[in-house]
Amino acid sequence: MVVALIIACEVGFWVLLALGLAARYLLKWRRTSVVLLLCEPLLELVLFAVTAVDLRNGAEPGWEHGLAALYIGYTVAYGHYTIRWLDGHAAHRLAGGPPPPKPPRYGTARALHEARLWLRTVLGAAVACALLQGAVWYVGDDGDVSSLRGFQWVALRAVGVHGLIALTYAIWPKKAPAATAPVPAGRDTEREGAR
Repeated sequence: MVVALIIACEVGFWVLLALGLAARYLLKWRRTSVVLLLCEPLLELVLFAVTAVDLRNGAEPGWEHGLAALYIGYTVAYGHYTIRWLDGHAAHRLAGGPPPPKPPRYGTARALHEARLWLRTVLGAAVACALLQGAVWYVGDDGDVSSLRGFQWVALRAVGVHGLIALTYAIWPKKAPAATAPVPAGRDTEREGAR
């Protein structure tokens, strides 16, 4: 049941997002759009409540409970970022707005961008680990909590791997291509070099 609810929450996230952006940019219903987009966090609250009720009703803690915690953590950390990113693209494509800014590609600016994304991953992992720890305390000695502990390690490994990837942008920053001097129109540089 929890797995089906996780899938339903993911589908619901994208459906609410599409409806909210369509209401905002196609129908020009700004208030309706805001209401639809504010319903996004309700999905995570429903998932959290159902997972807690499932454990309270005596369900053995399993991978589905750990996955639910990781999903909630990811949505807390990256949900608003994703909505804002897609809103910028929808404004550009559907409402004639300016193109959304692209992330920096080179140097320190790119390293800082990757560091900010990594901090989002840290936040998501912290939320997931806190929810999992709460579930461990809730279950107590009555059940096997090894799967919940295992998902805490999954969250921490994700932070570590993403941190290493982000660190590579600081250690080996990608250099911007060298700018070449434009050749003035109407001048033949080969002929001038031969003179």
